[in-house]
Amino acid sequence: MSVLRPNLLPLSLPYPNGTSILPYPTRRLPHLQTLPKICATKRTGKQRYPSEKKKLKLKHKEALTDVKNKFDGIWRLSKLAVSVQNDPGKDFLGVSEGLLQEIAKAIKFPVASMLPPEAFSVIRKSFDARKMLKEAKFVYTVDMNVSELINLEPRTIDFISDLEPRVGLIEHMPLERVSGDIISIIQGCKKVEGERLLKEGGVSDYSCNAGTYKYTGSRKPKIAVVGSGPSGLFASLVLAELGADVTLIERGQPVEQRGRDIGALMVRRVLELESNFCFGEGGAGTWSDGKLVTRIGRNSDSVLAVMKTLVHFGAPGNILIDGKPHLGTDRLVPLLRNLRQNLQEQGVSIKFGTRVDDLIIEDGHVVGVKVSDSRDQQKLDCHKLGFDAVILAVGHSARDIYHMLLSHDIDLIPKDFAVGLRIEHPQELINSVQYSSLSTEVHRGRGKIPVADYKVASYVSREDGKTPSSSGPTSRSCYSFCMCPGGQVVLTSTDPSELCINGMSFSRRASKWANAALVVTVSTQDFNSLDFHGPLAGIDFQREFERRAAVMGGGDFVVPVQTVTDFLDGKFPVTSLPPSSYRLGVKAAKLHELFPMHITDALRHSVSVFDKEVYSIFILSYISLHIS
Repeated sequence: MSVLRPNLLPLSLPYPNGTSILPYPTRRLPHLQTLPKICATKRTGKQRYPSEKKKLKLKHKEALTDVKNKFDGIWRLSKLAVSVQNDPGKDFLGVSEGLLQEIAKAIKFPVASMLPPEAFSVIRKSFDARKMLKEAKFVYTVDMNVSELINLEPRTIDFISDLEPRVGLIEHMPLERVSGDIISIIQGCKKVEGERLLKEGGVSDYSCNAGTYKYTGSRKPKIAVVGSGPSGLFASLVLAELGADVTLIERGQPVEQRGRDIGALMVRRVLELESNFCFGEGGAGTWSDGKLVTRIGRNSDSVLAVMKTLVHFGAPGNILIDGKPHLGTDRLVPLLRNLRQNLQEQGVSIKFGTRVDDLIIEDGHVVGVKVSDSRDQQKLDCHKLGFDAVILAVGHSARDIYHMLLSHDIDLIPKDFAVGLRIEHPQELINSVQYSSLSTEVHRGRGKIPVADYKVASYVSREDGKTPSSSGPTSRSCYSFCMCPGGQVVLTSTDPSELCINGMSFSRRASKWANAALVVTVSTQDFNSLDFHGPLAGIDFQREFERRAAVMGGGDFVVPVQTVTDFLDGKFPVTSLPPSSYRLGVKAAKLHELFPMHITDALRHSVSVFDKEVYSIFILSYISLHIS
C-alpha cells in the first residue's frame, strides 16, 4: 500500500492534446535493488533458465500424475476466455452464460445451459486486450465442485470421469483449499496451542469455545510499534491478537484530521510537516492509488490472508478475484477507521501526533523510546516510554529515524533505488491506444471494461551510448512505476524547501487524467559522483534533487514541467504547456538539466522505449509528459 518517494523533477513533453511529465521525487519510489535485464515478454523455450526448466518439468510431472479419485475435491479450470460481447462486464464476478459456455468446452460437456452455476466459483477475473489477440476478452479461473456438480446435474458424471489434468488449464485438487484472514488464522493457532498446553497441564485457564488461554504468572510483553503504515498496522494487529500489550506510535494524525490537513495544503498551500500525503494513519499509501500488487504469488496463503484481512475491515470482496486489485483512497479511509477501532478494542494504545526522537538503549538492548509532540519541532518536551521491544515500521520518508539509528552505530545497508519523471496524459488517449474501438466501453471507470493502464520495462547499457562508465553504472533498468489510470498528480513533500510528487486514484478511477513514473535505477556510484558517501548517501542524493526541483518550480510547491519533445531535444519550453491534474500549478523548466547527464540520457532512453512500446502502432499518436 505504501511506497517510497522517488526524488524526481517535473517534466512535461509537448505532444498535441496535453500529456506532460512532472518531476518525480526520489522518496516516493521504493528502494529497489538494481534489476536484471527486463524483457517485455516471458521467457519461453530455450530462453528459460535451467532452474526454470527443472521447475516446469516437475510441475508437469505432478500435474499429469494419475488422479486417484476424479469425483473428490475440486477441479480448477484456468484461462477460460469470454469475449467482451458475451460477458456482463468487469464489475460482474459471478458465473455468466458466456462463462458457462467456456466451462462446457473445457470439460467437453455438450449443453452449456444444463450446467448449474452453483457448482462453480470464480477465483480470478482479468481483462486481456493485447494487440496480438483477435478480440479483447475477460479471462477467468474457476473452481468446479465435483460433488455438487454431479448432485445438481448427474449427466455430467461421464464427462468428469474422462477429465485429464493439463498443466495451467485443468488441475485437480483433492481437498478444497480454505484460507482465512489473519485474525482467524491466529485464533485457530491459539486454540490448537491452548488445547495442547491444557493436555500437558501447562495452562491454568483455557476456554475451548473462545480459543483463549493464559500462562500462570506470565506478564504480557510491552511492545511499541512505530509507524501506522501497512506494516505497522498489521504488526499491531498480530501482536494484539497474540495477547501482547501494544502501543502504536504515529507521528502523523488519524485519517479524519489528516484529510483536513491535506485539504489545507491543496487549497491554501499550508504544509503540515507531520500530517500530509506521507505521514499519518495508513502511511503514504492512504492517499495513493491503493494498488494491491505482489510478486510472491496471488494464490499463496500469505497473500490471501492479507487480502481477506482487508476485506474483513471493509474492502470490497472483488479484490480477492480481480486480476489487478485496487482500492483507492475513498475506500482506504473507512477501512482504516475500522482497523483502528478493532485495535483499540483489543487494547492497543494508539498515540497519534507523537514522534519518536530516540531509542533508549541499556547494555546493548533497546528498552524504550524517547517521544515528543510532533507539532513541537524543537523537541522541548521529550519524555521516555519503556518497552520490552520496539518495532520500527517508519517508512522511507522518516529520514530523521535513519539518522538517529546511525548515531547509535546501528548497521544500515544502503540499497539501490530509482529516480525519474512522472508522465501525465489524457486517460482517453491511453484508452484509445490500448483498446482501439473498444475504448468507448470505458466511461470513466463505470463502463464494461477497466480503465486502461500500461507497463513498460527496458534496459539501458553502455552499448546504447547512454551511460559513460566514468559517471555511473554501465547498465540501468528503465521501467514505469505506480501507473495511476484515471488519477491525479499530488504533492508528497515533507519539507517546504523540497519538491516531491506522486500519483493517486480513487476507487472508480474516473479522472480524465492518467499518470505514471518513468524511472531508472541509481546506485552508490551515482551518490559518490556527487560526493555523497556513507550509509545515508541515498537520502542526501534524494534531498539534493528534491531541492533542485523546488528551485526550478520557483517555490509555493509549483512543479517544474517540460514537454516530452523539449526534454528529448534539450530545449527550453517555448510552446504553451499542456494542462495538468496537479492543482498547485506548473511552470516551464529545463528538466533536462535537473539530473547528471548520464541519468538524463537513461531517462530519455526510457521515454523512447515508452513511445515505442505503447505508441508505435499509432503513427499519428501524441502524448505530453509532466515530471513528478
